[in-house]
Amino acid sequence: MSADHDDEVAVVGAGLSGCLLAAFLARRGYPVTLYERRPDPRTGRVDRGRSINLALSERGLDALRRIGLDARVMAEALPMRGRMIHPVDGEPQFQAYSAAGDRAINSISRGALNNALLTEAAALPGVQVAFDHRLVDLDPGTGEMIFETPQGKVTATAPVVLGADGAGSAVRGQLLGHGLLRESLDFLDYGYKELTIPPMGGSFALDPEALHIWPRGTSMMIALPNPDRSFTCTLFWPTHGTASFASLGSPAAIERHFAQHYPDLLPLAPNLVDEYLHNPVGVLGTVRCDSWQVNGTVGLLGDAAHAIVPFYGQGANCAFEDVVELDRCLDECADDWSAALPRYQHRRQGNAEAIAQMALANFVEMRDRVASPLFQLSRRVEHTLERALPGRYVSRYELVSFSTTPYAEVRRRVRHQHQVLGAVVGGAAALLAGAVGAALRRRRRG
Repeated sequence: MSADHDDEVAVVGAGLSGCLLAAFLARRGYPVTLYERRPDPRTGRVDRGRSINLALSERGLDALRRIGLDARVMAEALPMRGRMIHPVDGEPQFQAYSAAGDRAINSISRGALNNALLTEAAALPGVQVAFDHRLVDLDPGTGEMIFETPQGKVTATAPVVLGADGAGSAVRGQLLGHGLLRESLDFLDYGYKELTIPPMGGSFALDPEALHIWPRGTSMMIALPNPDRSFTCTLFWPTHGTASFASLGSPAAIERHFAQHYPDLLPLAPNLVDEYLHNPVGVLGTVRCDSWQVNGTVGLLGDAAHAIVPFYGQGANCAFEDVVELDRCLDECADDWSAALPRYQHRRQGNAEAIAQMALANFVEMRDRVASPLFQLSRRVEHTLERALPGRYVSRYELVSFSTTPYAEVRRRVRHQHQVLGAVVGGAAALLAGAVGAALRRRRRG
């Protein structure tokens, strides 16, 4: 649907979801002003150690297709067809994401994707972008906003205000201050720090078609490929205690720790010690709030409404789905915001909670279970069932990453499937144990 609308929409936050939202709204004929607290990221400095590559999958691609950006974005993406598991000892092992081994999630720079979306949105008729505008006050009843800028305070008013300004959302904070919602912030006792594996001899130092994981039980590291043939590594470690970020302070201690726990990394990362000492430790947590909209005039999308931990690679994909669903609700409600925003919340809130829980569960899987022989057996059985029962048995990973099946429906379907899988794996394990036992008895008799 596209028509001319007189009412301006203010979108606070020119990150991934805010830029996508501005593009969708402009295509509907709305005048949009996009407010961003930072300078223009296309010309500004990137904060050291704060990139976290994105794993763009089907949900995000579906949103980009709707505005014709998928081909442009995918030109800069690197497909990862599975996990490469790096044990402390021994050779890495590859685990395909899909039964046929042909499906992939896509490594892409957060900054590159943000810039592409911002450029697309800013080029559309009716879109204005105001950088260096930090929201400090919002009247939810009138839509009046006050921003701090380098030139002083600026006031603006819009009949519809949408907060797409991330986990630390100023819009959500204003609604909280007015007593219009309740929030919960659940932080993990883990943080993240980024390192880099540069190209070696002009080539990738590791297989670029895999998401690399170093599972270490209570901690882990991952690495995603970049178009310049480097890898962005992210440590997910406890923030306190032994073998934590707090426990390593000297270059010698850092080298000893990595030599013991990540021995294959040291030869690949010549700047490891410097990056470890100087790159910041980021926080990890889940944001929930009971209301995503107020009076059909102020709304929250993406991390502003439901930030999640990054262990399923679904944060941006989920936020993009928010935009698609809001656009769908505007269609169904004939652009009546007072009806569309409550409908959007009703449809998305349960799905956001489902992926938040699955992302937390996937952390345990990635840091610990992927190295387990029983887990690897269960994955082989899953892929066998997928090939034997196409469309009827689909793994949770495939449903989350390679479909647009609602997250809540994925959880319901997978619970049922896991009952089947548990019975099959249990039977296979019993048969294997029986075979091993029989072989040992024959050996003793012989």
